[in-house]
Amino acid sequence: MCGIMGYIGGKNAAENVLEGLKRLEYRGYDSAGIAVLDNKGTISVVKRQGRVIKLEPLIKNLQGGAAIGHTRWATHGRPCDGNAHPHSAGRITIVHNGIIENYAELKKQFTDEDETFFSETDSEVVAKLINKNYNGNLLCALYKTVCVLKGSYALMAICEGVDAIAVAKCKSSVILGFGSGENYCASDEPALAGKCSEICSLEDYDLALITRKSIQIFDGNLNPVSRTKRPNTAVSASLDLNGYPHYMLKELHEVPASIKNTVSAFPEVCGSYLKAVAGADRIILLGCGTAYHAALIGKRYFECFARIPAEAETSGEFRYKNPVITKNTAVLAISQSGETADTVEAARLASSLGAKVVAVTNAPYSRLTRISDVSVPVEAGSEICVAATKSYTGQVAALYLCALAFANGGISEKELSELEKIPKLCKTALNDINVDSLAQMCAQSHGVYFIGKDLDYAVALEGSLKLKEVSYVPSEGYPAGELKHGTLALIDGNTVSVALMFDEKLSEKCSNAVEQVLSRGGKAAVITDSETIANKFRNRCSVIIMPNAGKYLSPLVSAVAVQAIAYKCAVFLGRDPDKPRNLAKSVTVE
Repeated sequence: MCGIMGYIGGKNAAENVLEGLKRLEYRGYDSAGIAVLDNKGTISVVKRQGRVIKLEPLIKNLQGGAAIGHTRWATHGRPCDGNAHPHSAGRITIVHNGIIENYAELKKQFTDEDETFFSETDSEVVAKLINKNYNGNLLCALYKTVCVLKGSYALMAICEGVDAIAVAKCKSSVILGFGSGENYCASDEPALAGKCSEICSLEDYDLALITRKSIQIFDGNLNPVSRTKRPNTAVSASLDLNGYPHYMLKELHEVPASIKNTVSAFPEVCGSYLKAVAGADRIILLGCGTAYHAALIGKRYFECFARIPAEAETSGEFRYKNPVITKNTAVLAISQSGETADTVEAARLASSLGAKVVAVTNAPYSRLTRISDVSVPVEAGSEICVAATKSYTGQVAALYLCALAFANGGISEKELSELEKIPKLCKTALNDINVDSLAQMCAQSHGVYFIGKDLDYAVALEGSLKLKEVSYVPSEGYPAGELKHGTLALIDGNTVSVALMFDEKLSEKCSNAVEQVLSRGGKAAVITDSETIANKFRNRCSVIIMPNAGKYLSPLVSAVAVQAIAYKCAVFLGRDPDKPRNLAKSVTVE
């Protein structure tokens, strides 16, 4: 889940790479480093544990027209200076995103020869292999190396005396940027914002040799190939905070735009989507983390609107369960980045078994979209905060449209107009609803339990995940009826139970759970859009009234509340909500 960046041209390479790493820091921020190849062919490396900004004073004296850089999310080896990338061996220096599964076996070749390793990473062995294979041709040395690697990799390598960057890709994304007298490579498009006019994506097992004047691409057999170029649409404005103290709060306030833009984009793809899923008699929705919670809501939409069997599964479990798939199965694979390793591989498996695969993603040119039959856009825009906010509501809106269209053979103007009211309701909730006291209560608790029924249960899971992610307060999400099947033993005056009640038909059952919490001395809160429910608990526990969006669209509004609680709780506790410890946004490894 690391971020890598490379530049070669006539400008200051270190500064260009540093700027790109800042835009990739959502991929990891345990450590960062840059290697610069100067005009004499010498490589200089600087790297430090911590944020990318720590590199700024270290690169001031680094001059050169070629550089590679890395921002790390630790997989093998703890976060420290020594484990930070780049890694060097002999004349070779590399950066790596991914996991080398057979690194121990490869490393043994060198340790048997008394070769010294300076890190605990799986990546350093790659540098040593390339150096061992180098015989005057950097690309060939990289090719010989990747032929023995097992796992996933996006690799960039430079060599002393060679004015070029060699690149290899397998199951980790690599974007190439085409400039005039300069060229780029990076993990994701945001790193190339404003840098070049055209980009392309490498396919698995591709290699590339990048010089100032050209980019040559080769397939896994080292045959020259071309990959489709497209306009570079990444925008530099995505890093602006626009006066907000954190990206999470900024992106929360962009939820209305995310929903509006996702709804506006759907009619253009509705026809191709319906063609892809025509004849489906079963729906499977796949996702990880927040995307899985969106899948749970999507499952209920398909069941309720189309009366078709629907399942929601975590992508990682789906991959290893020998799933039952037929040619009449439609799989909706949900991923904010379109690069989530488990989801991409689960979608690939489903496709190989004959399913029609629909990508629901915020990244139109990602790996997920390239292996899918059709892509349904989530128009959330760039999301910098590690915790998903506006992309989650965009996913829910997209799944609502997918289910309606499947059920009715399209989307009516009336149905679109109902959805078009939601952004205004979300904006009202963001501006008018005060969650400070409840967030403070959560910050002072030993544990928080989010509960709900049906659609509210799915949002409860998302609320719990958000709180854990950004505030580090222990939390769980439960169906309201399950509270008494064990978890009630944990309820005391140091815990908080947050009940979501947006379906009056189910409110009585959920109310019973709140009563059980209160009778055992636990703290409780109710989030609802019903005055009747609010009046029942007012003066007995914390109550938050939300705008009424109707049963099926209520998750778009209630999500705003639980995300805001998590944000406020993190701020009260002095946490950084944008970059929570141990986490990265784009999970590109298993």
